Amino acid sequence: MPRRVDVLVVGAGPAGLAAAARLAAAGAGRVEVLERETQPGGVPRHCAHGGFGTWTRPLTGPGYARLLTRAAERAGATLRTGVTALDWAADAPVLTAVGPGGPETIEARAVVLATGARERPRTARLVPGTRPAGVYTTGELQQAVHLFGQHIGTRAVVAGAEGVSYAAAATVRAAGAEVVALVTEHPRAQAGRARVQRARLGHGIPLLTGTTVTELLGRGRLSGVRVRHRDGRTAVLPCDTVVFTGDFLPEHELARRGGILLDPGTRGPAVGGSAHTSRPGVFAAGNLLHAVEEAGTAAREGARAGRAVLDFLAGAPWPDPGVPVTVAAPLRWIAPNRVQAAARPDRHVLRTGTPLPRPVLYVRQDGRLLHRERLGPATALPGRTLTLGTRWHGRVDPGGGEIRVATE
Repeated sequence: MPRRVDVLVVGAGPAGLAAAARLAAAGAGRVEVLERETQPGGVPRHCAHGGFGTWTRPLTGPGYARLLTRAAERAGATLRTGVTALDWAADAPVLTAVGPGGPETIEARAVVLATGARERPRTARLVPGTRPAGVYTTGELQQAVHLFGQHIGTRAVVAGAEGVSYAAAATVRAAGAEVVALVTEHPRAQAGRARVQRARLGHGIPLLTGTTVTELLGRGRLSGVRVRHRDGRTAVLPCDTVVFTGDFLPEHELARRGGILLDPGTRGPAVGGSAHTSRPGVFAAGNLLHAVEEAGTAAREGARAGRAVLDFLAGAPWPDPGVPVTVAAPLRWIAPNRVQAAARPDRHVLRTGTPLPRPVLYVRQDGRLLHRERLGPATALPGRTLTLGTRWHGRVDPGGGEIRVATE
């Protein structure tokens, strides 16, 4: 027989913990959180750098994770770690999971998916070579260094030049290794305040733009990486460690198994402004919806999902799917990616695949211009968040075609 709870939250990162705290504090009944890691807190748990919390209460990643965990526990939510949600029924919110006590079945009145995102590993990026030791993603590197104190090598190449790439480089330095170079296929770094980031790391770290890692060298242990420059020249960078950063993908497997409609741009669940998915009783929040935004953004979305769950438990009807919102190249995705009359988000977040000097966004439906917005004097870069206001939602025709966001 399935064990019954009122709300089941899958994922104990910032979004899941914020949703659980909101629901438990509001008296939503038994609120249970499943987390496959041994500790709650999500990615911030192994981000030793600062930049979390608020201006008045700046925190490191572990401190922020502890803050959210304590808030959920004090509100009365039950946090269960070491438990993995495997599958669920197609016609009811009944999930199968496995944990220290073995397999179990859990039935819930409402489910919040907050499974987050992951970086594509080397294999998914189709980088050839053997399978030597010394190959990491940022998450694997940070766990190895900050959680387990492992030795990672002496010379590292970081593939990427966005914010998470500089965090990876700082972690390499913290482990006592040398950063040989940061390598990016783009013509410039994508990190905000890249000059400040490089200053924090110190001088002498080459930034190789217009360059990609094309092959891993060495057997048993990495001995170097082959890189190709934009003009076709190749070179070998001797190193015993390489860190593949960025290129995030939502952890959408459970959503896909549940038959939830995924947005083709974000590859996460398609949602409007209130976290409702295409499946009644199932909500989604955090970086499952957009890989990847800051932890504070994920936490705010988790709290918003909690409010939507409370309305649902009180008998509010499930909203209609709404009008889809799509983007034209070089824009890559937009979230939320549905416009629903019942809920308007504070903003939309977008990403671009190429640099856009002084971009202007045009929002159209069936050829009709709904909105025009200049995004500022700076150049929009891949890997950095763009924002679009929502004042134009009132001009959307609910019975019309899809909404298209483009740059011109």
